[in-house]
Amino acid sequence: MKLAWGSLLVGFAVLGLKTLAYALTGSVALLSDALESMVNVVTAVAALIAIRVAAMPADDNHPYGHHKAEFFSAVLEGVMIIIAALLILREAFTGIMDPQPLELPLMGIVISLVATLINAVWSRALIRVGRRERSPALVADGRHLFTDVVTSAGVVVGVVLAMTTGWWILDPLVAIIVAINILWSGAKVIRESLSGLMDEAVPPDTLELIHHVIAVTGEGAVEAHDVRTRHAGRATFVDFHLVVPGETTVFHAHEICDRIEAGLRQALGEVRITIHVEPEHKAEHKAADIVFD
Repeated sequence: MKLAWGSLLVGFAVLGLKTLAYALTGSVALLSDALESMVNVVTAVAALIAIRVAAMPADDNHPYGHHKAEFFSAVLEGVMIIIAALLILREAFTGIMDPQPLELPLMGIVISLVATLINAVWSRALIRVGRRERSPALVADGRHLFTDVVTSAGVVVGVVLAMTTGWWILDPLVAIIVAINILWSGAKVIRESLSGLMDEAVPPDTLELIHHVIAVTGEGAVEAHDVRTRHAGRATFVDFHLVVPGETTVFHAHEICDRIEAGLRQALGEVRITIHVEPEHKAEHKAADIVFD
C-alpha cells in the first residue's frame, strides 16, 4: 500500500515536471512524454484500488479471496499504455506535417532528465518489491514506469538531435519510434495479466519446486497424481490427489497432509492447498506425478 501511494505521488511530481518541460519548449516529443505521465497517474490510482481490494479477506461471495483484482488493474494499465502510445503517434504525425523550432530546448532537456531519473529509481523499486511480494499490480506499474523511462530517453535524444542539427522534424520522428516501443510493452502487460485471469499454471520452475516439496514431505504415502496449479496475485493454488496405503488411519493420513502443507507454505509463502486423499487401489502408478519410496 505504501508503494502504491508512493507511485501516485511520484506520478504527480513527474507529470508536473514534464508538463513544465513542454510548456518551455513547445516540443511535440516532450508533450507526448507528458501525456504518458498523465496515464501513469491514472494507472497508479487503479493499482492502489486493486491492491486494497486484493488484500480483502475471503467472504461468502468470494470464498477464494479477492486476489484476481490485481490482474484487472494490470490489464487496465496495459490498455492505458496503448492509449498513451496512440496519443503520442497522433501528436507526432501532427509535428511531422508542420515541424516547428523549439524554444528553450536545453532547459526542457534538463527538466526531462530529472523526471526520468525519478521514474527510473521508482520503477526499479516497484518491480523488485512486486516480484518479491508476487503482486501483478505493482510489477505492471513498475514496467509501465520503465516504459516512461524509455520514452523520456528517446525524447531527450530527439530534442538534442533536433537542437544540434536544426532538423526539427527529428523531434516527432523520435516520438514515433518510442510510441511503437510503448505499444509492444502495453501488449505484453495485457498478455501476462490475461494469463492470470485464465488460471494459467505456475511457471515450470515453481511446479518443479512443488513436486520436490511433496516428494520430500509426503513420507508414508504411495503416490501423488493430478497435481494442478494456478496463481492469482500473491496466492498460489495447489490441488492434487494423494494415495495412501489401505491400512492408513484417518489420523495418520491427516498427519501426512499436514506435513506436505507445511512444506509447501514454507517454500511458496501464500498458498492455498487442497489434497484429496485416496485409498491404494486408486493409484495410477506410472501415470502418477510423484511416487514415494
